[in-house]
Amino acid sequence: MDGPILVIDRGTERRIGAQLVEGLRRGILGGALRPGDPVPSTRALASELGVSRSAVVAAYEQLAGEGYLELRQGAPTRVAELAETDPDAASRHGWRPPTRASRPSVTIRRPVEEKVEPRIDLRPGRPSTARIDTRAWRSAWRHAAALEIPSDSPPPFGVRRLREEIADHLRQARGVACDADDVVVTAGTSEAVALVASALLLLGDDGRDDVTVAVEHPGYPSARRTIERRGARTVPVPVDADGLRVDLLRRMPRPPRAVMVTPSHQYPLGGRLPVSARLALLEWAREHGAVVIEDDYDSEFRHLGPPLPALASLDVGASVVLVGSFSKVLTPWLRLGYLVLPADAAFRDAVSRLRDDEPGPVAGVVQEAAAALLASGTVRRHIAVTRRDYAHRRRLVIDALDGIPGAPLSGLDGGLHAVVRLPDHGASEAVVARLAREGVTVAALAEYSAVPGETEPGIVFGYAGAGDTQLAEALALIRAAILDVT
Repeated sequence: MDGPILVIDRGTERRIGAQLVEGLRRGILGGALRPGDPVPSTRALASELGVSRSAVVAAYEQLAGEGYLELRQGAPTRVAELAETDPDAASRHGWRPPTRASRPSVTIRRPVEEKVEPRIDLRPGRPSTARIDTRAWRSAWRHAAALEIPSDSPPPFGVRRLREEIADHLRQARGVACDADDVVVTAGTSEAVALVASALLLLGDDGRDDVTVAVEHPGYPSARRTIERRGARTVPVPVDADGLRVDLLRRMPRPPRAVMVTPSHQYPLGGRLPVSARLALLEWAREHGAVVIEDDYDSEFRHLGPPLPALASLDVGASVVLVGSFSKVLTPWLRLGYLVLPADAAFRDAVSRLRDDEPGPVAGVVQEAAAALLASGTVRRHIAVTRRDYAHRRRLVIDALDGIPGAPLSGLDGGLHAVVRLPDHGASEAVVARLAREGVTVAALAEYSAVPGETEPGIVFGYAGAGDTQLAEALALIRAAILDVT
């Protein structure tokens, strides 16, 4: 690798790390390094070239984020498979991450009119699993499989060791003062929301015929449908750039029994509820004896500004039920989430009665494996490394789409998705349809409306699950589609 692939020029002002990235990228695109080939360890390459190991580590991490290398804990770093629309395009054009001066550009050979199967899935909510420590993952499952096989079902609230690890994780990551007795293990966010809705129905609403839950508009459609399927009624409350309009909640003639919010990263618009609004919401809940369902969506991934405290960490009125999951942190494949119950004895009793009738749906072996992953520090380390990857991909999105007249880009202060607003619904439909024909899946912003007929034009797309080469191609197609309708 010290021939034509890597040549370090010490007489230039260009950083060593940038030269390493460019040389390795050129070697991969030119075919000197092929998919599956191992590359030297960071220590060996640093010694061979006479550079700092930190520069090599940073270069490898950048190339992994761009999709050129595969980094696996405990395994050699290898050249990744490159997904190119035109196999010769990379070596012919020398692809590199887009910048404001050089927008992503790809050659698409298929006719626009031809409908194709989705090949780049940018639906929101898909994390990257490329950086999961597979050695630790396998070790956790081996540990779980080696335990004595119980003859009983898992405990109603979940395996105690996992509940202890979740409580410890939340104390460190979100400042939530809780212990294992406060935690209920669930099959992801949807099952957690369904359990809360059922508990509210079991408690009733002061003798009235229905239980109402206020929801954000626009907001999380799956949660809204889950609440309604359990028998509660939802009422929409508009959001602004920061999140839920607490002032409008106060003006409702009949206070709802509960309100569901995504204060850390409003879904889908991306707002972050300020501390003053959080305190006002908690005060409203205390005044009306209402329950606040806090979906702590995307709280692990803040790109701008420090993380704000979870509502549950500010709650002194025993009114907040915290909902969380490991679907975005690790993978939706686990279907693993949790509730943190408030101190309210009646609500806890309702959840306990429901779990007695409907045993927890998460298999014990899954819970034991997840507990081992948390205890080993794997989850904490994974969050740290993926946060850097996602920040890099967020920059690709900004470089490609920011500043298009008539199509403002937003929702990028945190999380794993972005929003592009468009002039009208015709433009939104045209962009979504055109991208579908080109094999790129995005969502229409209108799908998130909580009020029939009251929708905003735009698109919502995730940027975490696709590798950089695929993401750059998709961003070029999105940009072209938007420019055609604005």
